[in-house]
Amino acid sequence: MFSHVMIGTNDLEKAKSFYDALLGTLGIPPAHVDRHRFFYRTPTGVFSVSKPIDGKPATPANGGTIGFAANSPEQADAFHAAGIAHGGKTCEDPPGVREGPGAKFYIAYLRDPDGNKLCALHRMG
Repeated sequence: MFSHVMIGTNDLEKAKSFYDALLGTLGIPPAHVDRHRFFYRTPTGVFSVSKPIDGKPATPANGGTIGFAANSPEQADAFHAAGIAHGGKTCEDPPGVREGPGAKFYIAYLRDPDGNKLCALHRMG
């Protein structure tokens, strides 16, 4: 359904360092920089971070979450730990199992240095 997701940042270098470390835990290589933005391209989609083109400050979406697929609970934990180590902040409940009707997930939430809410999600059995 989606071709890409792009979010804003107020500090391109800090954001790139954060996301290179964070997404590296999921096996995604470092981003390619293109002027005022950078891109992570995979066979399943593109994630990018940009300084706002209008010159105004970037702000996080209220109520928005960007979810990244993790292959295991350990990979979700590594994602969370890398994010915290590179300037992110934990949010929601600690990483762990969440259950819903007919579904069981391992989820790790955090906020990036610009306040965007991120999630590593592993679908369990």
